[in-house]
Amino acid sequence: MKTSKLPLRTLREAPAEAQISSHQLMMRADLIRKLGNGLYTYMPLGLKAYRKVENIIKEEWNNIGACEFKPTVVVPGEIWKESGRWDTMGPQMLKAKNRGEQDMVVSPTAEEAYTAIMRQGLTSYKQLPINAYQINTKYRDEIRPRYGVMRGREFNMADGYSLHADDESLDETYQDYAKAYHRIFKRLGLKIIPVKADTGAMGGSGSEEFMVESPIGDDTLILCDCGYAANVEKAACKEDTPEMAKTDLAFEEVATPNVFSIEDMEKFFGTSSKNFIKALVYRVINSSLDLTNAPHCENLKRVTEDKFSFYPVSYACVLIRGDLEVNEAKLAGLLKASEVVLADDEEIRMIAGAPHGFVGPVNVKCPVIQDLSVNNMHDAYAGSGKEGFHIKHVEPGRDYTAYINADVRTVKEGDTCPLCGGKFHTSKGNELGHIFKLGKKYTQSMGVTYLDKNGKAAVPTMGCYGIGVDRVLASIIECFHDDNGIIWPVSVAPYTVAIVPIKYKDAMKDAADKLYDQLKAAGVEVILDDRDERPGVKFADADLIGYPVRITVGDKNLPNVEVKMRNQADPVLVPLEEAAEKVAAIVKAEFEKLS
Repeated sequence: MKTSKLPLRTLREAPAEAQISSHQLMMRADLIRKLGNGLYTYMPLGLKAYRKVENIIKEEWNNIGACEFKPTVVVPGEIWKESGRWDTMGPQMLKAKNRGEQDMVVSPTAEEAYTAIMRQGLTSYKQLPINAYQINTKYRDEIRPRYGVMRGREFNMADGYSLHADDESLDETYQDYAKAYHRIFKRLGLKIIPVKADTGAMGGSGSEEFMVESPIGDDTLILCDCGYAANVEKAACKEDTPEMAKTDLAFEEVATPNVFSIEDMEKFFGTSSKNFIKALVYRVINSSLDLTNAPHCENLKRVTEDKFSFYPVSYACVLIRGDLEVNEAKLAGLLKASEVVLADDEEIRMIAGAPHGFVGPVNVKCPVIQDLSVNNMHDAYAGSGKEGFHIKHVEPGRDYTAYINADVRTVKEGDTCPLCGGKFHTSKGNELGHIFKLGKKYTQSMGVTYLDKNGKAAVPTMGCYGIGVDRVLASIIECFHDDNGIIWPVSVAPYTVAIVPIKYKDAMKDAADKLYDQLKAAGVEVILDDRDERPGVKFADADLIGYPVRITVGDKNLPNVEVKMRNQADPVLVPLEEAAEKVAAIVKAEFEKLS
């Protein structure tokens, strides 16, 4: 390729809206151009880099026996109603109606489409497992798109899906994908951290995220030197509840005027926040947890749509030790809810009989969810359920009964690792990939069956494996850049070698053309900057775009040329007759480092 053939428009300054390095450099290097808020177009150089990421994913997934398929981007809303996510996905899902008034969805994810497609041909256990993937466009109506392609409204995902007759088969494929992820990210030059993760809206029995550490990461990672790693939404720790003596005293009301917060209680009672039971009332949205026998839920409205039953609105009172915070992702997962939010003042009074600050476990009119940190507390303090009063000498299990005891706390830096007893540290990270054991969440709700070995109808179990292709590309730039521009790994660079003649004429043109032809013949992806521009402009663009190797052809050095690696400070002079062979060897060696 010759640069003059490209519609190239590099920028010396980044647009004001671009806040992170990858967004700034992708705009400045003309890899992407903005079409609308959260909507970006890949320009030729950006698309070449994008395709390389995509092809590496394809190669590794093909190697584990996955087959590529191509569903549509716009899918019938009916299949989302079957799965139960039509109402629970939230406003980020873009819905529309066609001219026949049929509900349609611009896919935010593809579990429903895959399940609907594969069930059409599935009849026998002999066809399982089915392992297929797609790399396709998705749309999520992000409330605040930012960071360029890192978090846009339209984006590209590589999604693998598998159907299995049993959990053993699912686990085998799950592990195959996990190993493929390690190979993919190694080839892309990225050092990733596999972490235990929350299944979120995807559902299922287990999942693992593949993260890259980044100061602009959306996720908080909980890490231990022993190798424990988890997203904060999933992380668990060893409970360090202090020794507390039981009391035989009955709980007792104490007038506490103007005592609302944990800090107020510490001052008033003269004791540590670790002796307080904090009670928070949550509004629970679209919970599919069966609350038939839960306290105060006998009149709760329950809705059934396409075999999927859920409670549009319910409430839960969460109890947690006073020095800790509730992890709302854990709570939503526990309650099988699309969302949990703190109740407003009116709801709190309705459920707890008192305003926030005086809510307690004894008289609350909803199920009590007790964090594990409260299980070993004794002689504690809590809200009374009566404005202006707290209670002391509270004994969990004696004075109230929790409906569920579970881990719903947020783990923090300094907490104790459950594996080795060491102390956690934290880091910011970006999620690049995620693998799920979905189980029968979709196959059951969408009526997928096959005949097992005994000729009986059975429901297959399912796995899901995703990689955000745009996010991976942006993360590579976040990891590999300097003040002058991008420093691509050879595996992803739009072109691995750039030939830059000082002037594209006479002997310099002849030498540049010769190198260009030789490198192409050797299978090296090379671009020749044949523009009538000043040398400084050409060098600045080569560094900005980030070509791994630059060959400078100048009349002062001929019959030698200057070879410079983008990630090294100094160039070396190489005879023109040897340059193509030496540069091809450099490129080969760089690829081998990533293999």
